[in-house]
Amino acid sequence: MNCPPEKGPCRLHRLKGDITGIALPGKFTNPFRYIPHPLAQMAATEVQEHLLRQEEWQAELRQGKMFGVLVVQTERKEIGYLAAFSGILAGSNDHAFFVPPVYDLLNPSGFFKAEERNIDCINAEICRMQDSETCRNLQKQWEDARTNARATLEKAKAQLRESKQKRDLMRAASPDDPACMEALIRESQHQKAEFKRLKGRVEKELSALQAQIDAFNQEIATLKAERKARSAALQEKIFRQFRLLNGKGEIKDVFTIFQEAGAGIPPSGSGECAAPKLLQHAFLHGLSPVAMAEFWWGDSPHNEMRRHGFFYPACQSKCKPLLNHMLQGLEVDNPALPANGHYDTPLEILYEDPWLIAVHKPAGMLSVPGKIHVDSVAERLHALLPEAEGPLLVHRLDMETSGILLAAKTKCAYQNLQAQFRKHEIQKRYIAILDGDIAQQEGTIDLPIRPDPEDRPRQAVDHQWGKTAITRYKVLGHHGKQTIVAFCPITGRTHQIRVHAAHPDGLDTPILGDELYGRKAERLFLHAEMLQFRHPATGETIRIEKKADFY
Repeated sequence: MNCPPEKGPCRLHRLKGDITGIALPGKFTNPFRYIPHPLAQMAATEVQEHLLRQEEWQAELRQGKMFGVLVVQTERKEIGYLAAFSGILAGSNDHAFFVPPVYDLLNPSGFFKAEERNIDCINAEICRMQDSETCRNLQKQWEDARTNARATLEKAKAQLRESKQKRDLMRAASPDDPACMEALIRESQHQKAEFKRLKGRVEKELSALQAQIDAFNQEIATLKAERKARSAALQEKIFRQFRLLNGKGEIKDVFTIFQEAGAGIPPSGSGECAAPKLLQHAFLHGLSPVAMAEFWWGDSPHNEMRRHGFFYPACQSKCKPLLNHMLQGLEVDNPALPANGHYDTPLEILYEDPWLIAVHKPAGMLSVPGKIHVDSVAERLHALLPEAEGPLLVHRLDMETSGILLAAKTKCAYQNLQAQFRKHEIQKRYIAILDGDIAQQEGTIDLPIRPDPEDRPRQAVDHQWGKTAITRYKVLGHHGKQTIVAFCPITGRTHQIRVHAAHPDGLDTPILGDELYGRKAERLFLHAEMLQFRHPATGETIRIEKKADFY
């Protein structure tokens, strides 16, 4: 289906502020890694002022929602902006101030609502059957019959044991009486046959009840299978209706985009986020995208780290395949690729002996090679020590984090140090600057962490499925509205310190420059400054320190 989507009226806004002297960006925003352009910040401020004026929305807005702005240029080279929200706002997916949805799922006459009602009817019938008197009676009959069967069979078994004991006494009293022995054998055989017949009748009664229950459950299973099939078909049909343009004027539906990207079935809500809606509206109305930004408005979700008014990158699971399609034809900034700026920076060796080597990793360098070929500490060490059995990095640091990295030159040393890490015997200390002022001077944060499958590489706090993560902290000082903190992680989960700093149940203050959980700055102000461990060969305590250069 390549016919263009319906465009409706244009919802362009003019910027109210003076934009004289603000240069347009040379390339369009990379939605997954960016610092908001001044024009996008101005547009976001105007959207936030609009939100504050909507008194009837305030209770819902406090629960938190993602909004987006797209600065555009008209054919006459005039600058304006579009605004959008993700999902539904105040019971609707279409408000006049914001761009409309790519496809209106809430249209009462559309196929989605009609099929949704069919699926709701199936759900209601499943619930009715599961809660019905018939279901309860069958279950009670089965439980009563099973209880009675057990009691009957236990009683019969006790009688068999009692009869056997009497026969044993009679055999002992008349060992030489053949007639007595024959009578005892016949009695034993008769009683066993009777027990077998009794057991058969009990099992037949239970089987009959089980057959009724199975037939009833099969009706429910059939309804569930129909619900699943209808839901899957409806989801695909929905995603086929979300037909997205790109900068080349090409049209593809969401389902096809995900399939071609090898991303599987699109997650629920794909195509309803702010970024795709903004670009779609711009392309439909011949507006040239200039810069884009998305911000969170309201409280943070329970398992995520979102801060009111902060800008965030587009999500990975729903938006990445879509935006990779929609941005084709635009010249896009690409700071997401790790820079090669450290090729000429020699690694500073902090400690070395025949078994180990510790170096200082600068911020912006990878610990190990990534998907694309850029510089990494592991490659540098292999080049530096070509004859060593290793070197094998014992741990890693995020690309944005600077500090001490330890590597083993032998497999034996590597295994020993890995065991110390697993047993939490290695002491670590990180220094960070938090983007705010915290009151409590020291403490321990215990928040379990798991990966966020819908927005990798972000991590989420999850008390049910997360892995134990414990961090001790101590405030070292303050610098204006920022706080300098020492962190000592007891466990070593991915992004542990960053999550514990940013989460509302942690310090509720992200690390300065943390674009995943806070807001971007010139760098992530997190540095691994101390590592203490037991030497794998000599057993002596080794302590390595490298002070951060930002405080």
